[in-house]
Amino acid sequence: MKPKKQPVNKAAQRKAERERQEKRMKRVIWITAACIVVLVVLMLVIKPNSSKGDFDYSALPVMGNPDAPVKIVEMGDYKCPSCQYFTQDISPQLKKDFIDTGKAALYFSNYLIISPEADSNTAALAAQSVFHQNKDEFWKYYEAIYKNQGDESTEWATPDFLVNLAKTENINVDYDKLRKDIDERTYQKEIDSQNETARSLHVMSTPTLFVNGEKASEKASMDYSELKPFIEKKLAEQNTK
Repeated sequence: MKPKKQPVNKAAQRKAERERQEKRMKRVIWITAACIVVLVVLMLVIKPNSSKGDFDYSALPVMGNPDAPVKIVEMGDYKCPSCQYFTQDISPQLKKDFIDTGKAALYFSNYLIISPEADSNTAALAAQSVFHQNKDEFWKYYEAIYKNQGDESTEWATPDFLVNLAKTENINVDYDKLRKDIDERTYQKEIDSQNETARSLHVMSTPTLFVNGEKASEKASMDYSELKPFIEKKLAEQNTK
């Protein structure tokens, strides 16, 4: 004799199914919420940095009129051969066409890539000391370092070399203070801050130029025929405001 089948309680089945659906829905909601939280945290922690340069121009050495409508920032390394080329070949043309005419001003910001723990940093320390002692002498010393630049694979920008260079070039500063500023790394925080600014702007090489906050192409930094129209474009934008 076969056992009798128990009657199916359809109401109980529907209730059980609703409970299972509710549990699945709650689980989906919790997982979604958790993913949103993780995404927000990641966006806050690793949000992309803007490539638009927002510089504290008043804290940088400037060649020309600070009130000029176009502001050009060179990010450079005193050991960089390409920076030497910019200083000796591109900068004089900039000076003639834009700086001496009051259309643009040139600023310098350190970005150490050749030997950031050695004489690239030592040269930057020396130049910052000259800048803070006598702002009018900065560009003379800047040009002297590049004129006497050694091979990038050797250590040449030593404290002795940099102080003797200032003396030889008759840079009007206190040489004892210059040596002290180098030895005690007086302006290291400034250099570190400038390096961090360059990294935040995704600068990969020197020299890199920013014109009114916008990064110029790598080619423009080394080719005046590319740089000049870019500056003229920025100048035209200022004249239409």
